[in-house]
Amino acid sequence: MTDLFQEPDDATPLAPEEREGLLQTWVTHRRDLNEAEQENIVKGAAWARRSRALSATGLLDDAFARTLHKRMFGDVWRWAGTYRQTERNIGVDAYRIANDLATMFDDVRYWVEHATYPPDEIAVRLHHRLVAIHPFPNGNGRHARLMADLLIQRLGGEPFSWGGGGLADVGELRARYVAALQAADNHDIGPLLAFARA
Repeated sequence: MTDLFQEPDDATPLAPEEREGLLQTWVTHRRDLNEAEQENIVKGAAWARRSRALSATGLLDDAFARTLHKRMFGDVWRWAGTYRQTERNIGVDAYRIANDLATMFDDVRYWVEHATYPPDEIAVRLHHRLVAIHPFPNGNGRHARLMADLLIQRLGGEPFSWGGGGLADVGELRARYVAALQAADNHDIGPLLAFARA
């Protein structure tokens, strides 16, 4: 893909006003954007992993989720860390984002405190719900995967492999990931759990 804003068929395109939020003037092709975002994500992930004082339930809140997104994408996008204002082909209506996230975080904290599911399943369910809500204009899958990795580490597990490759590219791996998310949409978490550890 060379067109700067060309997305894979299963990705959510940015609205014109969101495209104007690009901060990096040197970004002219999709590969440039991927590179800039990846560099920023690495810095955001390093910041999050250094936040050792943050407990499992401590990362399960709105402020941390928005701060993490800003740390992951704030060098690239002006709107990083703010909820989307536009409707999408995926996710809840924009006006529901804050309430749905609050409910989700309450649910996940309950699962952690009461060991409702095994740790891997709690983290993968968090990932799925975050993707389903789709709170940000872009980067939702990457943000949700990092949130799940942070949670599983705080619960004593290892980070997930997420299929063992890069999910930003079009291909068989991304198709398997999307199929696993769709199965979870239909209340079958098994394929997403398997993919996370594949």
